[in-house]
Amino acid sequence: MEFTISEESDVGERLDRFLAAKVGSELSRSRIQALIREGAITLNGNQTKPRQALTLSDRIEISIPEPTPAEALPEDIPLDIMYEDGHLLVVDKASGMVVHPAAGNPSGTLVNALLHHCRGRLASIGGVERPGIVHRLDKDTSGCLVVAKSDPVHGSLTEQFSNREVGKIYLAVVKGQPPIESGTIENRIARDPRNRQRMAVVMPPAGKSAITDYRVLQSSASGSLVECTLHTGRTHQIRVHLKELGHPILGDPIYAKNPAGAPRLMLHAWKLAFTHPVTGERLSFTSPIPEALAPWLPPELE
Repeated sequence: MEFTISEESDVGERLDRFLAAKVGSELSRSRIQALIREGAITLNGNQTKPRQALTLSDRIEISIPEPTPAEALPEDIPLDIMYEDGHLLVVDKASGMVVHPAAGNPSGTLVNALLHHCRGRLASIGGVERPGIVHRLDKDTSGCLVVAKSDPVHGSLTEQFSNREVGKIYLAVVKGQPPIESGTIENRIARDPRNRQRMAVVMPPAGKSAITDYRVLQSSASGSLVECTLHTGRTHQIRVHLKELGHPILGDPIYAKNPAGAPRLMLHAWKLAFTHPVTGERLSFTSPIPEALAPWLPPELE
């Protein structure tokens, strides 16, 4: 990929900002900056810096290296297992645990723990980085997560998620007191082109449909406990929807303007229900409510 600076309006612009505007849909600005530092993006054939100001006739060349996914290795990390048989297992993921290895988190993940616990017997559909992983929870979200031990089971569970046959109920503590006690939030969500770490509500036909039912269980000036039932499973869906409601989740470093004052992201995957791909039995699981959420629990949940 190559660009030549031919417009006066681009003269003086930072290299990373210019490229973010040109290829932001393919590469995040942080990825662009990393590629510049690695020498994969050059200016007039020379290695440079992200903040380099552009001049007329500058030539920019981008050579993106082929990805080389590292195979996750087994690690003896304790797991809180809610259910296990020869086909699948359900774990209660702790807040702070990353689900699978990625940049910045090459080890210490749920996948590393699963490879040790299952002695490598996990579905291969997710590849070497995500064996057995059917769905994800954000690093700081706690609660129920199902893992497949074989490819047929992975395929069946994935289909259930896709067909909205999986029951998913979350608990969230949000800022303030929502004026309407219950309702449905329905819109379309896509990655924010201005910040690739965020998701954003977009107008159709862009993005994907996202539907969340919510119900306020306990309301106070310090925050409100909200039950969220997901009918779709978009990235950051609940976090985006509650922000759009005007009541972002406490402790959210991405969608809350002031995330301080909470010990963690106050989001918990409380209940999960699905049909066992082999036995046909409907299985339901409830994760104990974390202590961090305790101050906002109504008496019936204490």
